[in-house]
Amino acid sequence: MGTYNIPRNVKGEGRILFIFSMKALMYSGIGAIIGLLFYFILDALGLKMVGIVIIAVLALIGFIIGTFKFPEFSGLKFTKVVGGEEIDDVIKRAVMFKKKGNKIYVYTKEEKKNG
Repeated sequence: MGTYNIPRNVKGEGRILFIFSMKALMYSGIGAIIGLLFYFILDALGLKMVGIVIIAVLALIGFIIGTFKFPEFSGLKFTKVVGGEEIDDVIKRAVMFKKKGNKIYVYTKEEKKNG
């Protein structure tokens, strides 16, 4: 008799507190740290509750960036190109594109005509 490997679902094993992957936790923390800066400024102005809401919103945005994939809508050309890719990868490529001066290098093979 031979032995057989039984496939199992390992998707959730790298998660913390059931919903946070390491990447999502990192992006949520970065969002919360940026929100803390706004919180201290707004706390000095007496708007403590607004600062807390901003922390929560920025942490949620960080969680979304680190967790979800870019949706694909059939009506929009842009989403056909990046549909199904992770949001943080799309953002990284957009930043690198802007950093390089909005240039795309395309290499094509030119054929010479005889005659």
